Amino acid sequence: MKTRLTQIQSSPAPIRIILFLSLLLFFWIPVAIPVQLYFNENPNLVSILVMGWLFILFFILIKVIGQIIYQQSHPYQNLGLVRSSRNGKELLRGLSLGLVLTFSLFILQGAIGWLNWQDNTLPLWRLILEGALTGIGVAFAEESVFRGWLLNELEQDYSLRIALWASGIIFAVSHFLKPLPVMLETLPAFPGLLLLGLVLVWARRRNQGRLGLAIGLHGGLVWGYYIVDVGQLITYTETVSPAITGIYGNPIAGVMGWLFLLGLAVGLQPKKN
Repeated sequence: MKTRLTQIQSSPAPIRIILFLSLLLFFWIPVAIPVQLYFNENPNLVSILVMGWLFILFFILIKVIGQIIYQQSHPYQNLGLVRSSRNGKELLRGLSLGLVLTFSLFILQGAIGWLNWQDNTLPLWRLILEGALTGIGVAFAEESVFRGWLLNELEQDYSLRIALWASGIIFAVSHFLKPLPVMLETLPAFPGLLLLGLVLVWARRRNQGRLGLAIGLHGGLVWGYYIVDVGQLITYTETVSPAITGIYGNPIAGVMGWLFLLGLAVGLQPKKN
């Protein structure tokens, strides 16, 4: 038994990643399929249930595998999920920065004349609350997976630079697992997603492996965009190409969004990575 565990631990990173994902799917599919069939008339509920179950399984496996295979006393801390006031402050700073960047992007484009502001279609308090829950929830899950578990696995075998780019590319590609026509239509978002993935790795490395800043920054960006998009607060004047403002209204699928992310990347790069 110990020999097999040692073999798994010493396997190349791609093998360890595939084994973990296979085990995750093995326990996820038997629940996800019946849920989808039973609640097929309510796709939103299906999405919440199956994705919720997926991330519950993820954290269970992280704990079990971390303790049994890697002999870790605190597997979640190894992901960067550290319970400390410092990490909490970094989370709040990231949320603030993400919100400020998102609204600054739209305000700047409005001042230039590329978009118009309009009254929100939903109560503001609802947009703020739903946006916060959505942003923080998505960020917590994705940062735990991509900048937590995946980055750790890659850094065990590869240099910091290779792990950085590999995790960024995998993060971007994972958001394109859709039918081919949809992938082609949304392809301009790929550079933005890649750049965002790199930025969030730098955010973790800048804080000694803690995920607070990365979660906050990711959550703030999603939160701000949720308020603007779901509340239908803007309409584009179409005075410039969507390639500048963002294809299909997606900020990271346009040059302006890329420039804001580049500025963030410059500010977050660690001194020695």
